[in-house]
Amino acid sequence: MPRYARTEREALADLMLELGPDAPTVNEGWTTRDLAAHLLVRERRPDAAGGLLLPPLRGHGEAVRRRLAAGPYADLVARVRRPPLWSPVSNPLTDELANSLEFFIHHEDVRRGRPGWLPRDLPAGQQAALWKRAAVLARFALRRFPADLLIQAPGYGERAVGRGGERLRVVGAPGELVLFLSGRQRVARVQVDGPAEPADRLRAAGLGF
Repeated sequence: MPRYARTEREALADLMLELGPDAPTVNEGWTTRDLAAHLLVRERRPDAAGGLLLPPLRGHGEAVRRRLAAGPYADLVARVRRPPLWSPVSNPLTDELANSLEFFIHHEDVRRGRPGWLPRDLPAGQQAALWKRAAVLARFALRRFPADLLIQAPGYGERAVGRGGERLRVVGAPGELVLFLSGRQRVARVQVDGPAEPADRLRAAGLGF
């Protein structure tokens, strides 16, 4: 069985080392050092990881992330590369489910943070796995968007979502749809068809978690 979480993790760690700690990422204001620290909070600091989703805990989570980011960069990347077996999101039982999407997205955050990037030619099996995640992400990210949306990944499937109204169609490869639906619309290679006003609102919407 392919382990996409592991291959994306390794590729991300390699790229982080290649680019160094100050390389930009798609995440506004974050460098590769900041992103590495974020991943360590998520995997190694359950006391602070709640701040990634719960606003009352955000201050503590950010303080922990900043302290981690101040450490030696090579050590940060080494710890990202080798997660602890006890981690609730990265142990052998949960790794693929919890991390195949996470590390694909963050690998692309670093890849696409520089000019001149091109989409990768991903294996069909990985695209199929990403489509399953994209279909779930679409339901979550777009459930309140005021339009009827059809999310299409040619060759993989489609999903109708939205709250009703004007009709929009979003078409792209599964990996590109994942990036679009996780709030990275400006770097996602997708096609949005439909009336200009709701299409523009969709491209600028705060999607994702």
